[in-house]
Amino acid sequence: NPGFMVRITQAGLDYAHQQGILILEKELAKLTLPDISGDTRVLRVGKVHYELSRLRLRNFQLPYSRISPVPNVGLQVSISNAFAELDGNWRVKLFFIRDHGSFDLKVEKVYIKITLRLGSDASGKPTISTSDCSTHISKVRVLFSGKFAWLYNLFHSAIENKFKKILESKVCDTVTESVHDELQTYIQTLPVTARIDAMTGIDYSLVASPTAAAQSLDAGLKGEFYSLAHRSTVPFSPLPLSFPSDHDRMVYFGASSYFFNTAGFAYHSAGALVFEITEAMIPKDVDFHLNTSVFSAFVPQLEQMYPNMLMKLRLSTPTAPFLNIGPEGISLKPVVDVQAYAILPDSSLAPLFLLSLTANVSAVIDVRSGHIVGRLDVGRIKLSLKDSAVGTFQVRMLQSIMNIMSSSILLPRLNARLDEGFPLPLPDRIQLSNTLVRFHQNFLLLGADVHFQPR
Repeated sequence: NPGFMVRITQAGLDYAHQQGILILEKELAKLTLPDISGDTRVLRVGKVHYELSRLRLRNFQLPYSRISPVPNVGLQVSISNAFAELDGNWRVKLFFIRDHGSFDLKVEKVYIKITLRLGSDASGKPTISTSDCSTHISKVRVLFSGKFAWLYNLFHSAIENKFKKILESKVCDTVTESVHDELQTYIQTLPVTARIDAMTGIDYSLVASPTAAAQSLDAGLKGEFYSLAHRSTVPFSPLPLSFPSDHDRMVYFGASSYFFNTAGFAYHSAGALVFEITEAMIPKDVDFHLNTSVFSAFVPQLEQMYPNMLMKLRLSTPTAPFLNIGPEGISLKPVVDVQAYAILPDSSLAPLFLLSLTANVSAVIDVRSGHIVGRLDVGRIKLSLKDSAVGTFQVRMLQSIMNIMSSSILLPRLNARLDEGFPLPLPDRIQLSNTLVRFHQNFLLLGADVHFQPR
């Protein structure tokens, strides 16, 4: 099962198709056509030798087209009523008659059908190629000008048929080249891995080729955080994602609980879930000091053993935090070890006591600038004493101090990191708007419309 899902709806495919058609029009307008020459016999006139040169395509318009997913195949693009205009020079030789001039050519009712095959390469990046292309031109009109233009107009059908065959072949060649050079190159900008910070990254490689459904295109990604220093096997597996039939937005992202829990596992493995709190970190507006004089009110033995010394708290997670996602939102109940130290005159640390802290934590999730951002809120904290070098004491007396530490020091630091966010798997020059966030069983659904920024 994928840890992360991407669904492009019909609205999203239509938007991508609009951008692609603009590119294809420009590529078709660059078509170069070969010079054409030949001999033809005209009734009651005789054998005529003709040459057509300097063929120039003035424009190629694709006014009507549509894209549709074809289940188990890929995507199909159908273009109808396209038209093009060309001009060039002509020369004619008939017995002793020689002449030259210019011509205009109009190509009308062009029909193009393109089938795109979707896949993935060895690195997990998406691939796209043209598996089939057909072009049919219904009407070609050549209009000659010059002294003997009437002569050309006698055998224009032979010229028009040649143009038709050449153009039909050239159009599909251009389509294939455009898909390879433009579309394939562009979708390869989708990041397979995204570096998050100095410690972790996200693996967004495809777990299988994208699949076309009746009204959407779905892609399953690994969706796994990993430690940059040492990538180890995640000790749990992703659960199936049951996507709802939402089609209001162009694209939907399904971030599973596996995706988020691998983040906790990666940061824990990297040793990043360790926080040290010292006196210098306490905000100025908090009427509290981290020293044995303050703590002796709760732990009387400190006054005698370590009088008037600064303290340090070291917070760490014995196991990676594990969250749950349900229709009501995201929740987690992390366990944190709080080791208290006295800072001795020689700057060495004397262990005082070890607390176990548990709390109910909820998360608020949003999407901003192509990143998943969040904010944590902590509910009631529960404490228990795991070990003590200063005798026993009433742990509940430290409840208020731990509340201050979490709300004024620890939580702001965590939320500052979450506010930076984690990047969504987006190719280059894509911006998201009109975002929505919904919670489902075992996954978070993010929806958005897309805007492509051309170069």
